[in-house]
Amino acid sequence: MTTLLVTFLTAFVISLVATPLARMFGTRIGAVDKPQSRKVHLTDIPRSGGIALFVSFFVTLCVSHLFYTEVSNKLIWDTKMISFVCGALLIFGVGLVDDCHRLSARTKVLFQIAAASIAFAGGIRIGGHVFWGAAYQYGWLSYFITVFWFLLIINAVNLIDGLDGLASGIVLFTSLVMVALLVIKGDVLTALYFASLGGAVLGFLRYNFNPASIFMGDGGSYFLGYAIAAISTMSSIKGQTGALILIPLIGMGVPVFDTILSPLRRFVVGASMFCPDRRHIHHRLLDLGLNTRKTVLIIYGISIVLCLSAIVIANSRDEMSGLFLILLVISSAIFFRKLRYFEYFTVDKVYGWLRDIVDVAGFNRSRRSFLGLQMEIENSRGPDEMWDKVCMALEMIRFNTARLDLNHKGKTVRFEWAPGNGNGHGVPNSDPAAAMKISIPLMNGGDENLGTLLLVKDLRQELLTSFTIRRVEHLRRAIQVATSRFEKKYA
Repeated sequence: MTTLLVTFLTAFVISLVATPLARMFGTRIGAVDKPQSRKVHLTDIPRSGGIALFVSFFVTLCVSHLFYTEVSNKLIWDTKMISFVCGALLIFGVGLVDDCHRLSARTKVLFQIAAASIAFAGGIRIGGHVFWGAAYQYGWLSYFITVFWFLLIINAVNLIDGLDGLASGIVLFTSLVMVALLVIKGDVLTALYFASLGGAVLGFLRYNFNPASIFMGDGGSYFLGYAIAAISTMSSIKGQTGALILIPLIGMGVPVFDTILSPLRRFVVGASMFCPDRRHIHHRLLDLGLNTRKTVLIIYGISIVLCLSAIVIANSRDEMSGLFLILLVISSAIFFRKLRYFEYFTVDKVYGWLRDIVDVAGFNRSRRSFLGLQMEIENSRGPDEMWDKVCMALEMIRFNTARLDLNHKGKTVRFEWAPGNGNGHGVPNSDPAAAMKISIPLMNGGDENLGTLLLVKDLRQELLTSFTIRRVEHLRRAIQVATSRFEKKYA
């Protein structure tokens, strides 16, 4: 315990000294975060804090090796350690370059995969898991699971780094919890790594808490995420994933949850899955009227509760830990629902989306019936037969009146319809207060106008369905195909 405490304090002191130096260096090299619409700060702030975090962590490990204690003597440069350092150098370097010169999302993801692959090649991997006393091996899937784990934690820290001290505080809590649990489990070497990481983050937090004078930047967030993912994987005994590897997942529940749902949310609204936005959890709290400090403290509180829950889960039997985890998930879901974080995943929106997919794919019977009418309209032998089929289609989608004016050799041929009156008797001249009128020109590919289709629907009788306009467009295409064929036939 003494070695761990000294290691923690050493990293803390080194970070206290290194952070102001990193701040000056960041200003000089142009690693500065400028105010933007999705930012909450109003002045230019250096984003070079990752330099202080990276240096403090590894310098502390080198100093700890000189303690010559039972714990520090376990620090050896084996294959795992070398691959860990190489991967850390790569991911930190990519983040630092991005802090100075913006890289594309695809480039950053590729380098994240490369760093995770280096760690995997050195033996830092998730080889399987233990459940109910039985071990299950992943085999060739181990690589993909390990890379996914690294990407998840790296991007979780990066996404939550949107407010002063938020990401660093969550990483600090997670590191301290990991130190405590690893000491209980007897894995003092891995506890030493987390002690060094926690001390480095605490020293940096002195300058990063609101109002922040320095940000960790992508270099810092990438490095912290990589370090947590790698060290927690190294703590897994003989490559088997037990309760310990779930601790950072639970302790960092807020950013991990945000990381998983953010791409899905962007996909639902048609935005790029990697495009930054202002709809993360901390942004939602700010939108409720909270200031930056209160928002950070609330998420701190949530993270502390999650970390304590992780301790309970790690020291409970399988049955109790499973039940506790279920209760934790339900409680978290209720909280995030209050923030309206699930507004894109509500039952009505998901149901409407699935209904549209079913309709477009033709699984819906009414869609297939309408498709049959489309084909009959296109294959009509003459304008009168075509209009009969058009009227059947309009009645199916419940329009009130319709008129078709066809241009033929300088003359206009008119067809009119209203349901119940038969063809040629309905005139769409009514103008109810809630009427929707649609006038559709029938263009023959270029500038030639074959005619005009006028549709009227009284919305007081029935509102539009999710597929009404889609059916109208299908109808327009069918009429256009038929009328174009008639023009060629009678030319």
